[in-house]
Amino acid sequence: MGTTNKSAEKRQRQNEKRRLRNKMEKSAIRSTAKKVVVAAQGKDTAAAEAALADMIKRIDTAARKGIVKKNTAARKKSRMQRLINALKA
Repeated sequence: MGTTNKSAEKRQRQNEKRRLRNKMEKSAIRSTAKKVVVAAQGKDTAAAEAALADMIKRIDTAARKGIVKKNTAARKKSRMQRLINALKA
């Protein structure tokens, strides 16, 4: 084969950077979700609500940037909110 296209090489570099950035953000969302669950299991309402606020902020930002789909973001937020509401009841 001949030499590759310069623009194609640049596109590959950009895609790799974006992939890693997206992966990092998704991982952060999962970590904050775990904090919410752990706090809820420990019956720590204040910590759970603080972790939930952080998680909602991260999910909304990721959804706006297209890292996660809008419905996925809504589903994750809803499930965590239900967990907190059950803790309060």
